[in-house]
Parts: sequence; C-alpha cells; structure tokens
Amino acid sequence: MSFVMLLLIMLLLIPVLLLTSRVFTYYFKNIFYVAYMMVMASIALPICILRCRGRDIENMRIVRAFCWHVKYFLGVRYKVSGLEHFQTEGPYVILCNHQSTLDILGMMEILPDRCTPIARKEVVYVGTVGLTSWIGGVVFINRKKTSDAKSVMADVAQTMQKDQIRVWVFPEGTRNQKGDLLPFKKGAFHLAVQVQVPIIPVVFSSYKNFYSPEEKQFKSGTVTIKVLPKVETKNMTSDDVSALSETCYQLMNSAFAEISQPAGQTNGPSSN
Repeated sequence: MSFVMLLLIMLLLIPVLLLTSRVFTYYFKNIFYVAYMMVMASIALPICILRCRGRDIENMRIVRAFCWHVKYFLGVRYKVSGLEHFQTEGPYVILCNHQSTLDILGMMEILPDRCTPIARKEVVYVGTVGLTSWIGGVVFINRKKTSDAKSVMADVAQTMQKDQIRVWVFPEGTRNQKGDLLPFKKGAFHLAVQVQVPIIPVVFSSYKNFYSPEEKQFKSGTVTIKVLPKVETKNMTSDDVSALSETCYQLMNSAFAEISQPAGQTNGPSSN
C-alpha cells in the first residue's frame, strides 16, 4: 500500500475518531492546539520584528491578533462581562485564576492594551512560542530562585512606573482544576503595593464541563469570563499585603463559584 493511500485512510479516519472517541479527541485537540500556536508564532515573530524592531510590549497586539481565532478550531466560546473595569488610566495589575494552557486563549480574548503577562522562565524555551512571547514583552521569572524572582519583579515595578504598562499575573502559581482556587502567592500584591497601582481581578469559570485531563475529555464548551471592580492599593504598605491577598482571594473564589454554576453561564454578553 502506497504512502499516499495510507495518508488518505488516516485523513478519513480522523473525523470518524473525533466523533466516536473521547480519548482521541482529547489528544488530537491538544496536539493541534500546540502545533497551531507554534505555526502562528512563527508567522507573528517576523512581523513583530519588522514592526517594532525588537522587544516591545506593543507587539502583544500582533500576538493577540494571531491567537484570537484559535478558539473556533477548538470549539471554545467566551461570555465576557465587566470589561468596563479595564477602562482605568495608567498601570494596574490583573490577577487571574489558572486552569490550563487554554487560559492563553481567554487572556488574549480580553487583554487590554499595553498589558503583558508574567510567566515562568521555562516558557521562553518553548520554540517559536517562547521567542514570540519574549519579543512581545512577556516577563519571565524563575520561580525556583526567590532572589531572581524578586529582582525581576523590582525591574517590573520600575518599568510599570516609567512606561505605564499593565501586567497580567496568575497568582496561584500553577495550573489548578480542583474546583476552587489555590492559595495566592504574594509577589503580585507586593508589586501592586510597591507601585501603588490598583488590582483588577479576572475570573475564568471552570473548564470541567468540557475540558478534563483526568477524564481525557475535550469537548466544545463555553467559558464565562468576569472582570471584577478594581481593588485600590493606594497608601498601602508591605504590612497590608497579606490582608490584600486574602481580600482578592475571597472576591475571586466567590466569583469563580458563582460563574462556574450552569445558571451562571447564561449571564453576560457573548464574545465571538
């Protein structure tokens, strides 16, 4: 049997398996997602270089444009509310719960201008995605070395003040699909207090109704995104960080429980 014939048979089998096998669909969608993002990053990278001639947060607009449509291939839709809370002048810190790599699509769905995420250092080595992230101004920190992480965050604080940028942080520090939020790490709160900028919490509803690594499930589904009102840090000091962290945690955990309920997914305008 020729190679062409084998290829045709495989191509014909893929739709059948996508319709009949939950496990095949899970792995196929995840592999497609990673591969497609690599391809999109390969196209976006030279455009970013030509447009800004190097590392620049303005490149995140290009990155967002190349990521925005990927949701359609994966069958993921978003219902967004509270975007008016991003209409805040100057820098701020966005906090968001972290469930999986799909969070990237949700982030790109609503990412405000002049905003860049803070990511673990390992991401920079993920092929073209890592390179494009770097040239888009993504801040990389080494969570294994506290001294390095603190040094990077100090630099971020200066950049926020100087260049009026916003940062997107996942305060749980790791992916979590356990049904509620993990305790928050304090770095983002120290940053917000140091720069004296507001915190804007963002909550993604649970993915469990359509995406579950444990059950090898990746169906089509809808994610509710809720942007909460800003939490001010003006006149706060490092002594207030623990209380500030707890306040934000309670706000976000309550919102997560609310919008992760089936009834909660009917609220808010649809973002297509």
